[in-house]
Amino acid sequence: MPQAIAETVFDVLYLGFALVAGLTMLVNGKDPLVKKAGLMAALLGAGDSFHLVPRAYALWTSGLEANAVALGAGKFITSITMTVFYLILYYIWREYYKVTGRKILTGAMWALTVLRIGLCLLPQNQWLTYRQPLLFGALRNLPFAVMGVMMIVLFAGEQKRTADDAFRYMPVAIALSFGFYLPVVLFSGVAPIIGMLMIPKTMAYVWMVSMCLRLYRQPELIRKNA
Repeated sequence: MPQAIAETVFDVLYLGFALVAGLTMLVNGKDPLVKKAGLMAALLGAGDSFHLVPRAYALWTSGLEANAVALGAGKFITSITMTVFYLILYYIWREYYKVTGRKILTGAMWALTVLRIGLCLLPQNQWLTYRQPLLFGALRNLPFAVMGVMMIVLFAGEQKRTADDAFRYMPVAIALSFGFYLPVVLFSGVAPIIGMLMIPKTMAYVWMVSMCLRLYRQPELIRKNA
């Protein structure tokens, strides 16, 4: 019961923040860049809700294993939406830093996105079982991790070049999100306590959304970078 209470409170606060921040930027944002950030944040909250809501229900009722189908389906949806999240973040990077051309880079991001989603669609993932195969967990996250590394390098490079303030810590937040997430994918099956790393992973995403929210609250940051 303490776990159910703690997780539910945390999840409600997280999903509420992501959805409210995202919809606020999407609906009220004046700049197309802010609207992209709003779409990204709203997608984050909506996608994660498919996994976190069934998880909260499971914790309050018959347990996680008894709700394996709902949890697996939610995890599958979240895997897709998180992939699109990073694709949108790539376009935010391009627009904010006024990046043009670089078609090979854009093609690589799209190829990794399609590869990641394609791997998630394979039946060998066994999404609807309580314990999915570790091999496919690692395989489907490989292109996702490459996307993350690319975004770290891209944001760090532009931040160094421009001394930008708005996304100064974006490379750190992305690195933390993957640093906490990948051990869960690889080792939570044998050591469930590692699943606790999903909490700081989630906080890293809150940090990322908060940086995007600054563009809505302080539009001069966009004009300054123009």
